[in-house]
Amino acid sequence: MARWECAIDGDGATFDRVEDLIVHQATEHDRIECKVCGAVVPDGYFAIRHAFDEHSRAEYVRAYDASAADVRRRENVKEDIEDAADIREVVDRIEGK
Repeated sequence: MARWECAIDGDGATFDRVEDLIVHQATEHDRIECKVCGAVVPDGYFAIRHAFDEHSRAEYVRAYDASAADVRRRENVKEDIEDAADIREVVDRIEGK
């Protein structure tokens, strides 16, 4: 079974389930402010999802001084997580349901 690793600030915590990783990122790390619009979102997956669902790639590149490789890497992370995760479970756990 694949292990999921938290890469926020070199955290390195690993999880057997991607849902556990996302909950960890949303509850154990500080929220961050989007450099494009100022929204405050959980770091990690939710920050990546916000950036690519709410803003254009060009806006992301300009705001974060990102390269094409940076964009591809984050898009791949987003895709891998969304292919494997039960996001409804994650949201329910974060909201305490």
